[in-house]
Amino acid sequence: MTFTSDGVEETFAASKDFTVGLEEEFAIVDPATLDLVPKYEELWTAAQDDDVLKASIAGELISSEIEIRSGRGEDLHDAVVRQREARTRLFALAARHGVQLASTGTHPWADYREQPNIDTEHYRLVVEGLQYVARRNNTFSLHVHVGIQGINRAVRVCDRLRSVLPQLLAVSASSPFLDARNSGLHSARTQSFTRMFPRCGIPDVYGSWDEYRRYIDLLLATNSIVEYTQVWWSVRPHFAFGTVEVRICDAQTTAAESDALAALIVACVAQAARDEDEGRPMPMPPGRLLEENLWRAIRYGQDGRMIDLSTLREQPTTAAIEQLVNWTAPVRVELGMDDPQLPVLNSAQRQRAAFEAGDSMQAVYSQTVQETQQTYAQEAPAA
Repeated sequence: MTFTSDGVEETFAASKDFTVGLEEEFAIVDPATLDLVPKYEELWTAAQDDDVLKASIAGELISSEIEIRSGRGEDLHDAVVRQREARTRLFALAARHGVQLASTGTHPWADYREQPNIDTEHYRLVVEGLQYVARRNNTFSLHVHVGIQGINRAVRVCDRLRSVLPQLLAVSASSPFLDARNSGLHSARTQSFTRMFPRCGIPDVYGSWDEYRRYIDLLLATNSIVEYTQVWWSVRPHFAFGTVEVRICDAQTTAAESDALAALIVACVAQAARDEDEGRPMPMPPGRLLEENLWRAIRYGQDGRMIDLSTLREQPTTAAIEQLVNWTAPVRVELGMDDPQLPVLNSAQRQRAAFEAGDSMQAVYSQTVQETQQTYAQEAPAA
């Protein structure tokens, strides 16, 4: 059936503010070699005996990747509780099938040419349409959905979030290695995926559903896309769920980092919605300045500097991140959310420090896999 944009207004009218859905992508690796192994179909089949898992896992582009989804939580706490149970079950399932799950934005040395794609209609269309660009994309990320009532409001929330995407990427950076090389970047995943895929990265300003719908309908009418999910913006309204989806972040090495990053993202979306509701001015910086900050996040992560778009002067990226935390304080109080417990050094910084101290790439990756196993697989249920 051909997709149309009809029905989107009804979906968002029925949506509830600040529900939360979490999606985490993991690499499936051999415990001995840490090479990628194409075991998604085997894990999916085994998961059909588990009522929680069969509703929670999904495939991605390659067979050596698996995604775990919380489903709709009534708020962040509910989503995290759901996700923690699903994670624990998934890691136990992986162990029973002789594989481990890893969580960084890229696999350090895997050859993308050797990775089989999963056999679904959706991903067949992606690979057929994008060819090398799709096959090259062996990356892993964290996506966060936040319910927003009203499609016009959701579009304008996306507009407001454009300027915070580079900071969120810098916080999340976890992928310094790609193609068996030290990339010199903090988020090689973003360079490999976001810079290559069409209709990806920081979106334009749309201002209204009418304008956004005209864009989607044009893409459909001109055979540019066959379904709306082929618009891969780093923040977008998700038509099926009635959410604003933030897609900019690398996968997180530890469960605590993933939970803290999700909390910051939820707070950013909710604060943008409150700013919209209260009519606060919405600065619309030009895309060229946002692209500059995005590049700085890719290259330097939390170690770099960004352009303060209010003063047009440089500031430490850590200061820009602190501004996000301060900006979201009112809505976190309103929603009863704690301050996000962000690490002082994120995964990219830890990996780069170990590599520069003389550890091999294999040893660095082995340590991240251990951190992932020790935190995602063995975490206690949320209080």
